[in-house]
Amino acid sequence: MASESVMTVQSRAKGIVLVLIGATLWGISGTVAQYLFQKKDFSPEWLVSVRLLLSGFILLLFSFAKGDKQMWEVWKSNTYRWSLLLFGIIGMLGVQYTYFAAIKSGNAATATLLQYLGPVFITCYIAFRSKRLPTLYEFIAIILALAGTFFLVTNGDVQTLSISKWALFWGIASAVALAFYTLQPYKLLDRWGSTLIVGWGMLVGGIGFSFLYPPWNFRGQWSYPSILAVLFVVLFGTLIAFYCYLESLKYIQAAEASLLACAEPLSAAFLSVIWLHVPFGVIEWLGAACIIATIVILSLKKREKLHDI
Repeated sequence: MASESVMTVQSRAKGIVLVLIGATLWGISGTVAQYLFQKKDFSPEWLVSVRLLLSGFILLLFSFAKGDKQMWEVWKSNTYRWSLLLFGIIGMLGVQYTYFAAIKSGNAATATLLQYLGPVFITCYIAFRSKRLPTLYEFIAIILALAGTFFLVTNGDVQTLSISKWALFWGIASAVALAFYTLQPYKLLDRWGSTLIVGWGMLVGGIGFSFLYPPWNFRGQWSYPSILAVLFVVLFGTLIAFYCYLESLKYIQAAEASLLACAEPLSAAFLSVIWLHVPFGVIEWLGAACIIATIVILSLKKREKLHDI
């Protein structure tokens, strides 16, 4: 019994470490993307295309290497085929582009925190579909989210914006895209698994976006630091972060993983301030605390099954 207890504690600790690594890498990759946009004049469009194409290809290659015999089966069903195309073009591409556009227009700290308003949109959507009012906990979370957004974008002054209008627009758009990205592929993920669906979603989104912004149309300053930054965004900020997060779900519950994923906006905020010298005062940190408190409340409350809605 004692050995089983020790194994349980070790497994839980492993899950916590994995999700923290994944979330931190996601946050760092946002700040690295800001470095590419603002210091090396890279375009968000190019980085989105390359990130989606390379990451999608490598994820599918990983599935193939593991002997996944269902790689092509998802395309044989009309229902799943159109759902996957919608996920890739609207969900995956939408959440990636709006997030990077928010970073380009503002900074990684604000963009990541605004994107984390996504769970609030999910909560409101579920309440609407269920034809009910938000619960007390949900209502408190929504108020905290609104307060956090207010502090974050106005610095406490109702007459001015502390970030550009485009940064606010793309930040809110990324939260809406994150909500769609979370809700829409539920049946796909349940049937085919996350590695396969996310891999196809990335590849579909990357191919679709390439018709508008081909990856060979490059603008920016190549150097050893920028090459390393691109590799970090693709490998560590996408593939390794994704793998760590999924692997953590073998050892801890999804609600706990969502809660610990708060490390993403925190790591993005701290690194933006320390490395890129983004001004982040007391009011902005108060806004960040409100948004993170929102995530905590919505992660701890009992989750409703999406397929029942």
